Amino acid sequence: MIRREFRHVSHPALTPSPLARTAQAFRGRVWHVLGAAVVFLGVGAFLPDLRLSLVLVACGSTLAAVAVLLKLLSGRQAEAEKALAATVAGFTELDSAPCFTTDPLGCVTHLNASARKRFSAEAGETLPRIMRDLLASPAALLSRLEARAEARGHTSEDVVTRKGHMRLVVHRLGQEGFLWRMEDMVERDGSRGAESLSLPMMTVNKTGAILFMNEALRRVLGGRAKRLEEVFVDVPEDGLGGPQRISGPSGELPCHVVEVAGQAGRREVYLLPAGKPATQPAAVSAATEVLDHLPVALLRIRRDGTLSMANRLARELLGHDDVIDMSFAELVEGLGRSVRDWVTDAAEGRGPLRAEVARAKMPLKDVFLQVSLSRVVENGEPSLVAVLNDATELKTLEAQFVQSQKMQAIGQLAGGVAHDFNNLLTAISGHCDLLLLRHDQGDPDYGDLVQINQNANRAASLVGQLLAFSRKQNLQPEILDMRETLSDLGHLLNRLVGERVSLSLTHDPELPAIRADKRQLEQVIMNLVVNARDAMPEGGTITVETQTRTLDEELHRDRATVPAGTYVVVSVSDQGTGIHPDKIGKIFEPFWTTKRPGEGTGLGLSTAYGIVKQSGGYIFVDSILGQGSSFTLYFPAYDRPEEAPRRALDQLPREPAGKGEGVILLVEDEAPVRAFASRALRMRGYTVLEAENAEEALRVLEDIELKVDVFVTDVIMPGMDGPSWVRKALEMRPDVKVVFVSGYAEDSFDNEQALIPNSVFLPKPFSLNELTATVHDQIH
Repeated sequence: MIRREFRHVSHPALTPSPLARTAQAFRGRVWHVLGAAVVFLGVGAFLPDLRLSLVLVACGSTLAAVAVLLKLLSGRQAEAEKALAATVAGFTELDSAPCFTTDPLGCVTHLNASARKRFSAEAGETLPRIMRDLLASPAALLSRLEARAEARGHTSEDVVTRKGHMRLVVHRLGQEGFLWRMEDMVERDGSRGAESLSLPMMTVNKTGAILFMNEALRRVLGGRAKRLEEVFVDVPEDGLGGPQRISGPSGELPCHVVEVAGQAGRREVYLLPAGKPATQPAAVSAATEVLDHLPVALLRIRRDGTLSMANRLARELLGHDDVIDMSFAELVEGLGRSVRDWVTDAAEGRGPLRAEVARAKMPLKDVFLQVSLSRVVENGEPSLVAVLNDATELKTLEAQFVQSQKMQAIGQLAGGVAHDFNNLLTAISGHCDLLLLRHDQGDPDYGDLVQINQNANRAASLVGQLLAFSRKQNLQPEILDMRETLSDLGHLLNRLVGERVSLSLTHDPELPAIRADKRQLEQVIMNLVVNARDAMPEGGTITVETQTRTLDEELHRDRATVPAGTYVVVSVSDQGTGIHPDKIGKIFEPFWTTKRPGEGTGLGLSTAYGIVKQSGGYIFVDSILGQGSSFTLYFPAYDRPEEAPRRALDQLPREPAGKGEGVILLVEDEAPVRAFASRALRMRGYTVLEAENAEEALRVLEDIELKVDVFVTDVIMPGMDGPSWVRKALEMRPDVKVVFVSGYAEDSFDNEQALIPNSVFLPKPFSLNELTATVHDQIH
């Protein structure tokens, strides 16, 4: 407990205050300041000029006061540092790890009991001298750590010593010292690390220098070695893995070498005993026992792909207690090729022996393994030594990254396609509106025009769903009470679920409000209820429940992090068929559906996902095959004052707004949209000036005698965009009103529009009445 608290808690006294740093900076200059004060006072006392004498005396008095203050501050700082050193000494005295405090020169000012016992050192010695038997070059290491602690306040580094691995932690103590703590890095099972390992091993850096050698290897070699050339008869250039010969005190000895890559180019090298004849079971048993203590998962694979040896860690990773004589292909899968062919090619020496990632065939969980093979030939018979590393976390992160990139790419594609479709649908529905004005209900073509208009609206709704997934649709957020929203929606939901399915609504009586778009939120609930209904073809109960949930700490789930706070939680649960675990990760992707062709577009859940995310919420799913599914929505509670609702598009007048008067400058790069908009406005009596782009619009406005009442402009255009040219035009015509139109969401340029006065936004596709009503409202 002491070790954990000390490592992670930073005491405020370890960092000096600004006043203490000032006192430290001037501690050596007190006498200089005092000397200057005496000079000023002495000269001022003998000057005949009274005015100059008073000035010098005042300066001397001030400097004397400053010197006294600095002396007091220096004394207080020294006392504080002594008190801090005493506190740290008392705090670390009973720590099981060796702890030292040193001054800036590296001299030890205090050792705790553990340090005195291990090093037999006393205060006054230098730390590099105390650690000379433990580290190869202690002065350089300690100097580097001291510089980092001086800059950051604290630092740590894992180092290889002559007796094992150690973590050295350094904290700065005020301005005049450092606290050092040495933590032995032991194995979790309680062993004493590599030094006590009965298997010979060493740690080597990238230049071939031996940083550490355990006692077992020193016994084999008859002493300590400094470089690989002193250990191996031949040092290969392409790695040490495989059969090698080492130089022992009685001559050359055969062995098999396994390398494990570490940090900063370091390698852990393990020397395995050479193969023994099958007639020596005692030797084989002893070798197997040694391998079970090896901190590396190791397999021996025969030429036919069966296992002849597996140590303890390998058996744990593969999830089987007895794997001897089992085929390696029965234990792993997912290489993209036959495991049996891969092993055979490696044993025959065909192709490079690069590491591969495979999945262990375990029934309860997914475990991914990085498999590195080395080829061995004994008595003319080839075999393989495999080193296994757990790559589950790496593959999980890779899957999360791929999923995130895929969802982002689909969202960008959906947003771009939706923008182009909105332009087309504006032209189609707009010209259809123009045709409907010239045909009455008795006309034979009237029904066909109505069908075109209705299908254009359906297409616009489909595009809206794409924009919802890409989180770029236009929202009209307002303060909502989910109890009232679901109550208003209850009648429609009962009609959607049908007679064989019952609907149950349960509410928290003290549910806080949320801020969201009511129509979009209703669409989310309807989509979830319809999916729940379709999951219960034989009937059942759909439960919609609301509750208040307060998270005291972050909630990490399904690649999402929900911040701490108060949330309104809405859950929609069914008793249906459930979702297969392999498919849960795909259910929010657009056009992915489990329904048969013609039964759904696959946009319901993707739309719900986009709307919830754009509203600042989170959506999760829990499902059990054969028992049902539950979708849970988290919306942040909204406790700010109620704001005035924005005017929604469906609140605009649908009837013609009367004869209009005024001059409209229409700027639109899409010719069909521009043709429809200009005809619609002229039919209402407006004078319309057309421009294909922003540059042409600015040329039209060069005529200072031209009076313009409203700019109607697209936002995204080739060249200068809508907000840019409008800001430039308003410099000379500040009273002109502006209507921005775009197939993208208003949020994509909301900040720019907020800087432009008297401007409104009209999303595409818009109808004839929506366009003329918006322009009419801007003028009047």
